[in-house]
Amino acid sequence: MTERVVLAYSGGLDTSVAIPFLAEKTGAEVIAVALDVGQDGEDLEVIRKRALACGAVEAVVVDAKEEFASDFCIPALQANALYMDRYPLLSSLSRPLIVKHLAAAARQYGGTAVSHGCTGKGNDQVRFEAGLAALYPELKVIAPARDYAWTRDKAIALAEEKGLPIDVSAKSPYSIDQNLWGRAVETGFLEDIWNGPIEDVYAYTSDPSVPREADEVTITFAAGVPTALDGRALSPYQLIAELNQRAGAQGVGRIDMVEDRLVGIKSREIYEAPAAITLLAAHMELENVTVERDQARFKRSVDQRWGELVYDGLWFSPLKASLDAFIASAQQHVTGDIRMTLHGGRAVVTGRRSGASLYDYDLATYDTGDTFDQSMAKGFVELWSLPSKIAAKRDRAQA
Repeated sequence: MTERVVLAYSGGLDTSVAIPFLAEKTGAEVIAVALDVGQDGEDLEVIRKRALACGAVEAVVVDAKEEFASDFCIPALQANALYMDRYPLLSSLSRPLIVKHLAAAARQYGGTAVSHGCTGKGNDQVRFEAGLAALYPELKVIAPARDYAWTRDKAIALAEEKGLPIDVSAKSPYSIDQNLWGRAVETGFLEDIWNGPIEDVYAYTSDPSVPREADEVTITFAAGVPTALDGRALSPYQLIAELNQRAGAQGVGRIDMVEDRLVGIKSREIYEAPAAITLLAAHMELENVTVERDQARFKRSVDQRWGELVYDGLWFSPLKASLDAFIASAQQHVTGDIRMTLHGGRAVVTGRRSGASLYDYDLATYDTGDTFDQSMAKGFVELWSLPSKIAAKRDRAQA
């Protein structure tokens, strides 16, 4: 029986050339799987036809924008996921979704192996293979760029030799990955970390230094899920897409950082995540209003670990599933409205309201009508500081 390789297919040069390369190298038939995760690329039908023209025996294309928004971006939002407190897990979120569809295609078409275009230097090889190990451990993995010293020069030569319907002339100075949640740019002159980014690096955001009128937006949440903008009910995909446009027009969401890769090296990355950064700021503020103090303190450590797990390719791990359960419980009362001003590259919270608010004006006010009994504070402070007081006396006695 002829073996079948399921290929994560983007429609670009490298994965198009991978189709005949894999067929020749392994003798297997190739099933191409392409997903639209909001990357604003080519039409899915064009990609499907190109895969078939390059030699795939089947080409599966999936409009996964809504699934990506609801099942991956929203959980990241509820976890306030920022790797190293800055990176909103852009590529990290799309990989497990792609893995899910690769595994499904392997089952449907009798695939015995999967293939991806990742190199041996990056995080994505881990995300693909750790995810596949959890969902379909019987599958073999083939990574041409890593396993066969695949290079762009070789890809161009093979494309020309085979007459593949792919443009081999276009060469971006950057390596770019983008989806609904944001855009990642690296390589080229950015690898010198003293070089500042120039404007042509950016596509999702406008120059925040250009004078323009501010934009005010009100985001409505229900149990931690954003459900409306300015009172208009929207699906998660629609809401994120609109915020990308509005916050991006104000230059919100630009990040320039050196991050710790899973493989042990540091890399310089430029990110654009206008909707993600705006929503994360809004969600964190609504949690400040609605989540009880000790629960909120503990959740911050859960959020950090959740982000690390996802960055490290462990979306389908038992620990993440357990953390998901805690986060879902903590979102029960995260319902209300956050008003924000988008301007000059910043998304600033200016108003909060919630029927589940723990903020009590009568307790918080310093004006007449204050219901906080300040006479109780003296004894509380004495008891709270008692252990430190006793320890300090001991230390002085033993000095």
